[in-house]
Amino acid sequence: MTAAQYKIILFYKFFHIENPIAFRDEHRKICQSFNLKGRMLVACEGVNATFEGKSSDIENYKNYLKQSELFRDVVIKESEGIGVGFTKLVVRVRKEIVTLGAGQFDVNNQTADQITAEELDRLFESKEDFVILDLRNEYELDVGRFEKTFDPKLRNFRDLPAKISELQDLKGKKIVAVCTGGIRCEKATCLLKQEGFENLYQLKDGIHAYIKEFPNKHFKGSLFVFDNRMSTPVVETENREIIGCCVYCSAKSESYYSDDSVRPSRKLICCDDCILKHPNLRSCVTIKS
Repeated sequence: MTAAQYKIILFYKFFHIENPIAFRDEHRKICQSFNLKGRMLVACEGVNATFEGKSSDIENYKNYLKQSELFRDVVIKESEGIGVGFTKLVVRVRKEIVTLGAGQFDVNNQTADQITAEELDRLFESKEDFVILDLRNEYELDVGRFEKTFDPKLRNFRDLPAKISELQDLKGKKIVAVCTGGIRCEKATCLLKQEGFENLYQLKDGIHAYIKEFPNKHFKGSLFVFDNRMSTPVVETENREIIGCCVYCSAKSESYYSDDSVRPSRKLICCDDCILKHPNLRSCVTIKS
């Protein structure tokens, strides 16, 4: 079966779950019934999921979600799969569905106002004075980022609370917060508003939505993803710009490896030539037959 016959979807929703363990057990069975692989995090605050399956199975699962009163309004981001994006199915209970460690927020009421991909594109085209605050991990930005990006250099998303003092110069600016699919912005902008950031917005449905609608425009490079693809253009276009560079020779590359010589291990980009000189690096791709 070819890669085009697989799909990868991601979605999240903030809502109260009284019994996360029972929800986990029930939804694991549902995922198994649709032959899905991937991961879902379940917490009292909601769910966060990324799954891969055959196109027919994914469509059937999406139909199931849309028929559910709970998930009828959820936004599902979709891209072409590879058949081995995940090696197994994991449905796990966590304290948070995206770990910020800054206390509890009423995300649905405290998060920043959203702007659509079209509205963000108009901001770029009109040359308006604003800044993109990218809330992804630092290594994710290495392979792709927006123009006008401010990188807070997060090793992990949970580092954001400690970085607030380094963002004070942005307080007088119009800020558009971005992340892969929107979930990190939902929670991070609650914190930023609490810390006095006022002219603050977030990109609705994340970078994924923007580059699907405006490929190869104001977002340069590829989108880092947490599956065995590691990065994806989301939409293939001619003359796609590659901005990722090998850390050793600066050659253009989008191949990620793990450097286990430091703790915690770090992800970095390495080209095909330099990987031969650095056999200590471990491929981030975990494909099993």
